Amino acid sequence: MSDLITLSGKNILITGAAVRVGKAIALSLAEAGANILLHYHTSDDEARQTAQEIEALGVQVHTLKADLNDPAQTTQLMEQAFSIGPLYGLVNNASIFTSLALENTDVEDWNKHLNINLTAPFLLTQAFANLLDKEEHGRVVNLLDWRAMRPQADHFPYTISKAGLAALTQATAVALAPRITVNGVAFGAILPPSDGGNTGHILESVPAGRWADLEEVGSTLRFLFAGPGYITGEIIHLDGGRHLI
Repeated sequence: MSDLITLSGKNILITGAAVRVGKAIALSLAEAGANILLHYHTSDDEARQTAQEIEALGVQVHTLKADLNDPAQTTQLMEQAFSIGPLYGLVNNASIFTSLALENTDVEDWNKHLNINLTAPFLLTQAFANLLDKEEHGRVVNLLDWRAMRPQADHFPYTISKAGLAALTQATAVALAPRITVNGVAFGAILPPSDGGNTGHILESVPAGRWADLEEVGSTLRFLFAGPGYITGEIIHLDGGRHLI
C-alpha cells in the first residue's frame, strides 16, 4: 500500500512566496494540485505575477500581505489563511539574509532577523496547530540553511536565527506529533544572491560543484508534503554536500 497522498485540493500557505525560492516552491506544489496561499510583504507586483502563473496551472491561489517583523500581523496571517478554508500545510520560507559580523550587529538587526526568521515560524506553527481541526492532519516544512548545523562567523544574526529554527523544527515535531509532521530543508547554493555580487568562490566549497536546480527544491518539498507521514523532525540537506566541508 502506497504511503503517498495527493495534494489535489489541499491548501498550503507559503511565506515569502512571490519571488525566488518561495515562488519556485509555490509553482511546484501548485503543479502537484495544491491550492496556494501566497504570502508576501512588499513584493506587490511580483505577487500578482506569481499568482497569475499559479492560476494558469488550474488551481486556486490567494495572496496574503503581512509584515512578519510584526508578531500581530504574523498571527493574523494564519487566521486569514484559515478563513479561506482548512489548511493542510505550511512552508516557513520567508527570511532575511544580511551580511553582518558579530561586531557590527546591533539590536535592531538582531531583533529583525529573529522576528522574521524564527519568531514568525514559531507563531505560524503554533497558530496552525491551534486552528487545525482536531481530527485533521497537517504538515509543516521549515526552510533552513547549512549554516544552521555548522554556525560560522559570517551572516551572524541570520545564522543564529536559522540555528534556532533547526531546534524549533525538532521540538515542534515532538510537541505536535502525531497529528502534524514538522520537517526542515537546509539549503546551500540554491540561487545566486539577488544583489548580483561575486559568487565564483561559493562553489569551491560545494562537493557537487554546481548550483541547485530549482526543480530539485520543488521535488524535495513535494516529497515532504505528499510522501510518508512517518517522517518528522528531520532536516534534509539540499546543499550539494556543503555541510560536510
